[in-house]
Parts: sequence; structure tokens; C-alpha cells
Amino acid sequence: MSGRVLEVNQRKVWLLEDGDDMPLLYLHGFADVHSVKESWLPFHEQLTQRAHLIAPAHPGCAQTDENKDIDVIEDVVFHYLEVLDALDLRKFDLVGSCVGGWIAAEIAVRHPEKIRKLVLIGATGLFVERALIGDVFMMAQPERGSSYAGLRNMLFANAEHPQALEFFPDGMGVLEDELRRYQMLRFGSRIGFKPPYFYNRSLKNRLHRISAPTLVIWGQQDNMVPRAHGETYARSIPNAQPLKVIEQAGHSAPVEMPEVTAQLVLDFLSQ
Repeated sequence: MSGRVLEVNQRKVWLLEDGDDMPLLYLHGFADVHSVKESWLPFHEQLTQRAHLIAPAHPGCAQTDENKDIDVIEDVVFHYLEVLDALDLRKFDLVGSCVGGWIAAEIAVRHPEKIRKLVLIGATGLFVERALIGDVFMMAQPERGSSYAGLRNMLFANAEHPQALEFFPDGMGVLEDELRRYQMLRFGSRIGFKPPYFYNRSLKNRLHRISAPTLVIWGQQDNMVPRAHGETYARSIPNAQPLKVIEQAGHSAPVEMPEVTAQLVLDFLSQ
């Protein structure tokens, strides 16, 4: 694994990359590399065995400069189009988790010609009636002054899962991880704090533009983004496979079930 700074329109974008073969752009979520951890997680390490994995940090996250022009999801999409230009990525696989999945879908509907294959994991981005996305910002406020059990329960199938406790411990955790968590929440607040809450109502009616073969993965016990969102993505994207549901996983399937999730992704990309 190597980390480097990419100059994008006079701003610095921090990214990790490793592996060979077909380029795979990975866009992260809340319980993930860049948003909590500095380095690859087991899920990402498996992907690097069969792809050239490139994972940029969102604006204001990790060591990426904050972009004060970002106010809506459209601004994030244009940021990533400039990242793609700087990387000279013209055709690539795209995998996004959580908020990263929303960004991935927004890129794919605008520039379907760039995407070889698309994978969405617990992606936000859609408005689905009677299936509202959970309020991660409310859960990010500690209960009784120190407990993050509510946040862990939203992002994981089991609030006492070892990785859940490591990523979002009660009280004060590792300082660097705490900073990355704060940065990710700050980035998320720019596009998801005020209504519309983590969705773009127009996105659903644009999904027909995605031409790439698509895989949609969902945790069976996702308490942040209801399964109806995954079913809507899989039903609305023309070349999407039936929704793949991972048992014993919540919203953070790549962290909770890394081997199962990575194998689904790699099998799909190699088909």
C-alpha cells in the first residue's frame, strides 16, 4: 500500500492505492478507511489481490483538503470528475459503500461510458417512501455523555461486535481515529444534514442511464439504510443483478463480513 497526494484544481486529495490489473476506484463510507482508519482494512486488502485499488479520501476527510464550495451532491460529483481527470482514469470499475455508494451512483448516471462495472454496498442516495434513512448525526451524539451504542447499532448488526467497538468506542478513542470520524461527519453534513437527508430525489429516475453491469450488496440487518433502498437500486438499474444480501451483517458489511463481501465483489468483477 502506498499513500500519496494528488493535486486537483489547486487542492490536495489524499489517496491510497495498491495492486495491479484493472483500476478499481473505491469511495468510502462512515465505518471505513479514511473515515476512521488510516490504512486498508481486510476487505480492501482482498481487493488489491486482483485489482489496482485506488481509494481517495472525500473532501475534508483524512489528509484531503476541505472544499468549501461543496454544498450539495452535485458539487461532490464535479470534485470526483476532476479527480478522475487528474488520475487519467477513462474506464474503470467503481465500488462505493454507504455515502460513497451514493456518490458512485451519481457519477454512473452522468458518465455511464466511464464505468466498466459498478458495485453499490449499502448505498444512500435514494428517497424511498416509508423507508427513511437513519439519522446518523443524532446517533453520533453520545448517550449519557460517553456511550456510542446507538451509533454502533445503526452502523453494525451488533453494537458489541469487536470491530464496532474498535471503530466507535465509548468515551475517547484513539485521537487520530477520533479526528477522522469528526471529519467524515463534517463532510456528510454538507450533503446530508439538511433535507433532503442523504438522498437526491432525482437520482431514482436517472438510474436507467447506468449501462454498466451492476452488483448491489446489502447487510441483512442494515439499520441505517433500509433494505428497500437496495431493492430499488437493483430493480431500477437495467443491468443489475438481483440484490445480494449478506447475513449477519449490518450497514458496514465490508467491516463486519470482509471475506464474504470481498468475494462477492471479486467474483462479480471477474465475470
